[in-house]
Amino acid sequence: MVSVSLQSSRGRRDGLAAFSAHLLVALIALVVVGGATRVMEAGLACPDWPLCYGSFLPGQQMNLQVFLEWFHRLDAFVVGVGLLVLTTVSWWWRRELPRWFPPVATLALALVAIQAGLGALTVTLLLPFPVVTAHLLTALLLVALLSGATQALWRSAGPSELRPAKSQSHRWWSWWAAGSALLVLAQCLLGGLMATQWAAGRCIGSGDGCEWLLLHRLGARAVGLLVLLLAAVWSWKRPADRWLAAASALMVLLQIALGVLSLRFSLSVPAITIAHQLGAALLVALLSALVVRSGPELIHG
Repeated sequence: MVSVSLQSSRGRRDGLAAFSAHLLVALIALVVVGGATRVMEAGLACPDWPLCYGSFLPGQQMNLQVFLEWFHRLDAFVVGVGLLVLTTVSWWWRRELPRWFPPVATLALALVAIQAGLGALTVTLLLPFPVVTAHLLTALLLVALLSGATQALWRSAGPSELRPAKSQSHRWWSWWAAGSALLVLAQCLLGGLMATQWAAGRCIGSGDGCEWLLLHRLGARAVGLLVLLLAAVWSWKRPADRWLAAASALMVLLQIALGVLSLRFSLSVPAITIAHQLGAALLVALLSALVVRSGPELIHG
């Protein structure tokens, strides 16, 4: 009976972890579509909120810009409903889950509600750059939270003999990984501030606002080097997590290359700019997973 109960508990944890992982993919897609909406100047393609031209599906007004804004809202709605389901189920199964998971799911639900409010303000206030930047930052915080929670829940669902012992945890790795993740978020925030003020375009075109671009480039070099060193040390010290460290390093190199290309083409290729934002979201997700893996004591209970 005990064995059956444990299998049932692990099965539910696995199921919730898989559902959370799917929500993470939808959330990253939401960040990418939001980036495409900004790059294509489609933030006000739907002049009202939450409907678009007074209807759920504005068929007569549909074009690329309207579709991007409409699909961005649809994806946000799907993510919100998914997080509501995740939170409800986590509280219903709270006795079979780690005690931290229901509050974390609730926090994610609260963040997505804030995200929706910021999304409404971007339309009703006509895209003020502080609100647009806060909208992006909240989305990336959600990516970090959901990625870490998914990773921790997946590990807690595994057999106890496969979990690292508490004595194997190295706090300096935890601090390094957490610091890197926070610095990447700060770099994303700086990039968001630069993008919402069109600073790069103004710098290239008229030489105005170049201080934002310079700060972003200097930050990218410093943070990129920090993450690459973390990936190298991690691959050496924790071979089991080498794939995650390698993916983080690869994403940093791709981000630098995309940043250089976007400037080389004077921001004239939207796909490069959108891919740059996708890379930022993926890097945040990867580093959040590394933070969790650096502190195995977090997954128990």
